[in-house]
Amino acid sequence: MLKFLMVLFFSLMLNACSDHQAERVHFNGTDVSNAGYAKDFDLTDHLGESRRLADYKGKLVLVFFGYTHCPDVCPTTLADMTKVMKLLGPQREKVQVIFITLDPERDTRAVLAKFVPSFDATFVGLYGTSAQIDKVAKDFKVFHERKNTAGAESYSIDHSAGTYVYDQSGKLRLYFKYGQKPHEIANDLKMLM
Repeated sequence: MLKFLMVLFFSLMLNACSDHQAERVHFNGTDVSNAGYAKDFDLTDHLGESRRLADYKGKLVLVFFGYTHCPDVCPTTLADMTKVMKLLGPQREKVQVIFITLDPERDTRAVLAKFVPSFDATFVGLYGTSAQIDKVAKDFKVFHERKNTAGAESYSIDHSAGTYVYDQSGKLRLYFKYGQKPHEIANDLKMLM
């Protein structure tokens, strides 16, 4: 009888542990739900409208920092986001991709209006003054530094690359590092939905 009770006890314990494991969600991206940064922005979109994070409440919001003259990371990330949207199918209506420029000197409203929607018509480009961009980048812990090259007008911007994801209530949830596979991002977004 004691042996039976011990087997029953261990069976129940194993079952409870496996149920607890099943409740945990494994994301491909990094869970940053408890981060105390990247709370909001107050910038202008490529249509001239003032935008804050709350304007997109009810949608998953993906925020990426970059610049339009970027030779590789920025267009690659936006192209990957285009693939993510295709993978989501009809659920894409529940997602908003936002590109925040780190180069307000060159990335004017007109430049952003041409560049950002060329990847997907629903994508939004945000800009502001240099001071506004610096403030938002600092709050999001995004490194960016101008590097002068051959001419006075020629420069690049070194910057950290990654995408922040907010849930429908506007809470920061995930961070995708540069190069995260589109199917992994799409799967995480579906879990958040």
